[in-house]
Parts: sequence; C-alpha cells; structure tokens
Amino acid sequence: MGQPAGHGEGRADHRPPRHDLGREGLKRDETGMNHHRASVQYIVSGRASLATDVAGEGTAVVFLHANVCDRRMWRAQFDELSATHMAVGYDRRGFGETRAEPEDFSALADLVAVLEATAGDRPAILVGCSLGGRIALDAAIRHPSRVRALVLIAPNVAGAPDPTYPADIETLMMQWNEIEASGDLDRMNAMKARLWLDGPRAPEGRVAGAARDLFLDMNGIALRSAPFGSDVDVTPFFHRLHDIAVPTLVIWGDLDFPYVQDRCRHLVAALSGAQGRELHDVAHLPSLERPAEITTLVAEFVQRLTGADR
Repeated sequence: MGQPAGHGEGRADHRPPRHDLGREGLKRDETGMNHHRASVQYIVSGRASLATDVAGEGTAVVFLHANVCDRRMWRAQFDELSATHMAVGYDRRGFGETRAEPEDFSALADLVAVLEATAGDRPAILVGCSLGGRIALDAAIRHPSRVRALVLIAPNVAGAPDPTYPADIETLMMQWNEIEASGDLDRMNAMKARLWLDGPRAPEGRVAGAARDLFLDMNGIALRSAPFGSDVDVTPFFHRLHDIAVPTLVIWGDLDFPYVQDRCRHLVAALSGAQGRELHDVAHLPSLERPAEITTLVAEFVQRLTGADR
C-alpha cells in the first residue's frame, strides 16, 4: 500500500516549516475527541520538520501512521497511553502538518530523529500500522537498542513476496490503476477508502461517519502534498525477521487483503514470542473503525511490559 512520492498537486498551504518546539494546546480533531495537553514539536531531520505530538511521561510509546493517514489515526490510543506513558505521534514527510523540502531521505533516519528528541537513550515501544509497521520493524532490526517492543497492525515487510490477488480483487486493482492514471485526486481518494478502510471484499461505504471523513481528510492531504523526495533507505529484511527478539503484538483484520493477512500470520510464526490477534469484520485500519478495541489491546500489551519493568 502506498502513495507514490511526489504525487498530485501542491499543497494549498505553502507556509514554511515551523520550529516552535514546546508549543502547548488542547487538541481537538474531526472525531470530536479532546486530547491530553500535548507539546507540539517540529523535529528537524534533514530538510524536513516533522510535526510531532508529545504528551505524558515515562516509557515512550511512539505511533507510526499508515500511508493513507497521518498521526491523527492514533488519537484514541494517544490519549489513553499519554495518561501513563510518554505518547509520541508524528507525521512523515508528505503527510499531515510536516513540511519537507525535496531530497533523498530515510524514513528510518526520520524515526531515529524523533526517538532522539523524545525518548533520548531509552528504548521505546513502537506502534505502527501498514507502512508505519514496516519502519518499526526496520528499526527493530537495524537499531535494536532503541526498541523495547512492537505493536504491528497489518504491517508492510520490506522484501516480502509480491502480493497476488484473487480474481475479484484483481478487478478492483485494475479499476484503481485506471483511476490513478486519470489523475483525478478525488476519485483516487474515494478508491483508497474503498480498498483500505472498507476492505476489498466488503461493501463500499461500510465504514461511514467521522471515521470516513477523517480518512478522506488525511489521505486527501497526502495525495495533494508537494514533492518531498524519495526514501532511498529501504532495505529488504523479510529474511531477517528471526533477528527480532523483542515482545511483539501483531494485529490484523479479516476484511483486509488476503495477502496482508497471510503476511501477518507469517510474522507471528517468524518472530520469537510474537502474539497474533485477528479481528473480525475489520479491514486495514482498525484504529479508525474500532478505536476503543485497539486502544484496549495496545494499552494492555504496553502495561504488561512496563509493569514488569518496575
């Protein structure tokens, strides 16, 4: 899953990057949820200023968003975890409020910059969905001292076998290719919601209301982002999954693409001590459509780990 780098039209908002570290404010998003008072930092990595929310104290729990969302996909989980831990959520280049000048970059190096600015030398718990999960896995392999544990929701895995599609889903993917070729950003946004929020085999519009509105807003920003360069630091690690030794929770939905579900089951089998949790009637983005359930799963997993540390 992913948006091509440099896709779409430029942002309507061309404000320069902001560096007002430590700005405080009560957050409210499109879902109407109030958030704990958070420090909004703009963490510099290369030519990017990564918009980052930080709230709470203790072990850092860092949220990495999917490639069709931004840090707002984690609002419910951020709220809950910030009451007992340091919750951190940031927008990658091309998403949300982050501002970045075009350059070759490393998404993993950007994560390390966020970890250095928030967790310091202490290992963090990484919670990643889809492409965010891939970056979290990469960090666990290449920077193991920085990672205490992983929560992975339908993660990408660099070097995994290319996906294959059943005939009914192949038809949908052909439709997506035609829409993408047309350059119609609104149709592209709607189709992304169809594939990743509803699920490829679920009725279109299955997930409605505030969750769908938020998805369309987040992905709409990504589709219209100005060119920001390419991640040139994607190293295949599918063959190195056995090197990951930290506690890991893998979550997926039974309405997601079949290849994503298979990949998650493979992760549970390949990672020593990994736990797997399949959710029924859920697609690729359960933190949007089942926020309370995901909050409970993440909070209980984190509490078991950090409680054992005391």
